[in-house]
Amino acid sequence: MRRVYLDHNATTPTHPEVVKEMLPYFEEVFGNASSIHLFGQQARKAVDGAREKLAEFIGAKPEEIVFTSGGTEADNFAIKGIAYANESKGKHIITSSIEHHAVLNTCKYLEKQGFQVTYLPVDEYGFVDPGDMMKAINKETILITIMHANNEVGTIEPISEIGKIAKGKEIIFHTDAVQSLGKIPVDVNELNVDLLSLSAHKIYGPKGIGALYIRKGTRIQPLIHGGHHEKNRRAGTENVPGIAGLGKAIEIVKTSIDKESIYLTDLRNRLCSGISEKIDCVYLNGHSRKRLPNTLNMSFEFVEGESIILNLDMKGVAVASGSACTSGSLEPSHVLKAMGVAPAVAQGSIRFSLGKDNTEEDIDYVLEVLPEIISRLRAMSPLYKRKKE
Repeated sequence: MRRVYLDHNATTPTHPEVVKEMLPYFEEVFGNASSIHLFGQQARKAVDGAREKLAEFIGAKPEEIVFTSGGTEADNFAIKGIAYANESKGKHIITSSIEHHAVLNTCKYLEKQGFQVTYLPVDEYGFVDPGDMMKAINKETILITIMHANNEVGTIEPISEIGKIAKGKEIIFHTDAVQSLGKIPVDVNELNVDLLSLSAHKIYGPKGIGALYIRKGTRIQPLIHGGHHEKNRRAGTENVPGIAGLGKAIEIVKTSIDKESIYLTDLRNRLCSGISEKIDCVYLNGHSRKRLPNTLNMSFEFVEGESIILNLDMKGVAVASGSACTSGSLEPSHVLKAMGVAPAVAQGSIRFSLGKDNTEEDIDYVLEVLPEIISRLRAMSPLYKRKKE
């Protein structure tokens, strides 16, 4: 049976060159990067090299990069670290209603600690209105955190514009770029951000490693305490194989991002057009153009998204109904809900997230099996039968 993986926003396969880069640091160059002997020096060289590659790729300085265990830790570090370090100035945070749960649940936690959080609404496409953010700012506001691109629908937010407003008001600005890095240009200076979260496993790197960019001079409190690692900002022995893998993944992405963006956009549009032509009562979620090149989120009315996922899986096709971090929830997507999508329609949403190894043949196979699945599932729906009568 053909296998087609269309869930790259959940995770990506580790690139063979990344695996090759990591292997020596498990067996040969296994030293602790904090040790001063040769084994440690070799490990430190790998860590510093990866830090330089990442910094250059996003327009930062190497000393502004702090390695973490992934995007979730980076988000927690950014939000809690800024909140606790600056609470004497104020206790108000602004975010959006469609953030990843790594941001939303961190903000909810801080609310229990006495912080006030404003959750900005979004429009029907998932865009935050900078004007709404401007109105939400008050003298207590110490942090604004808005994602660069949404993981479910792919909408790309006006981060640069929001950053200019934050800078003008002297408010620290964080963006979660976990889904955008490697798919669209990410430059911390062009985006006007003070902090930026990223993760390796979304860009064909290893799981368990990420980073937080912290602009020089930004006052932040460490989240993890212990040794003096990462210039006293993140304690714990560095994950040298993971960091080396992240560095290699960045190196590969740097040379391929432009070409892959065009390729994935064409594949995504082929899939979108094919679905729209072959299946009725289907709706695009998110903006038709201002979104990630690999992401397509569509709602199939009169069917449950989970049923579609399971049936596609039996045909060898892997897709998702939303964020992989909340896939066990039976609740409709909080992102689609915030966009005003009716609950009954949101329940039938599917996210197709393409990757560089997908082919036109993969897309055509999905277009071959999906209509039959939708037709079979709708045959069991009284509401669909009533609509057709």
